[in-house]
Amino acid sequence: MNKNLFRTKKYATSKIYRSRPQDRLGPEEEKPNVPQGIMTKCPACGNIIYTKLLLKNMKICECGYYFKVSAYERLAMVMDEDTFVETDQQLTTRDPLNFPGYADKLVKTQNATGLVDGLVTGKGSICGITVYIGVMDAAFFMGSMGTVIGEKLTRLFERATKEKLPVIIFTASGGARMQEGIFSLMQMAKVSGAASRHSEAGLLYITVLTDPTTGGVTASFAMLGDIILAEPGALIGFAGPRVIEQTIGQKLPEGFQRSEFLLEHGFVDMIVTRDKMRETLGALLKLHYKENPRYFANPADKPSNIIEENTENTNDNSETDKP
Repeated sequence: MNKNLFRTKKYATSKIYRSRPQDRLGPEEEKPNVPQGIMTKCPACGNIIYTKLLLKNMKICECGYYFKVSAYERLAMVMDEDTFVETDQQLTTRDPLNFPGYADKLVKTQNATGLVDGLVTGKGSICGITVYIGVMDAAFFMGSMGTVIGEKLTRLFERATKEKLPVIIFTASGGARMQEGIFSLMQMAKVSGAASRHSEAGLLYITVLTDPTTGGVTASFAMLGDIILAEPGALIGFAGPRVIEQTIGQKLPEGFQRSEFLLEHGFVDMIVTRDKMRETLGALLKLHYKENPRYFANPADKPSNIIEENTENTNDNSETDKP
């Protein structure tokens, strides 16, 4: 009897098959076909956003995060409809240094972005006022400035100076393009000279700093505007914050090199949200050119004297309040 006390009972075992999610979906043709790019994840809050809604909201997440926009998307946001005419569209670099792999990478980037280089320039109107405008695109070599960008900007300023028109430039750049070496750095002086001649002619130059605006672009034409606007949270500086911290051996203040920090310290005149950018630019242009109808694409767009109107309203109220 004691012999059977510790005897192990026999039992049968069977493997439990745990089906994988992809097995439960069935054959390939039964799986849902979700188009690529239909949803976008916000890197700030992690929310998944329907891409069409994001585009409708000018690529601004509900949490306030600003997605980068292409040059042509930017133009569609600020220009009057069907007024923009592009200039120097086919201007392209000749790879002056024969930098290894640069030519192949250039072709791949052109095919991927649909751009010839990282800047789109042209002429059009904003709120009825004719302007020359340049928009940088960070998707093309991080918006780095090479010979093409320098030449296109110089031509932009020269045309605007000749026609006595204002210039607006949206910056988005990682700095000078290393593949073009000294030829890239030369563009800083070249564009700055053209901007100076435009200024000497008494013409308005507005820059809009977007994320990121760094390096040689910041050190030249980006900070030369008569009025400097910026998008919220944009990184603006020369060297990156980590490089500066390593160099000086100190911790940088919170928000350093962001547009809000620059506004607080007087380097930026105004921070403008993307949805208010067009009307803000229009108001600034009309403030400077309201007395000269030659700047208006349509004379009917010429505004009345805002200052006089406000003065009249004030006087009317004062007279009404008199006993």
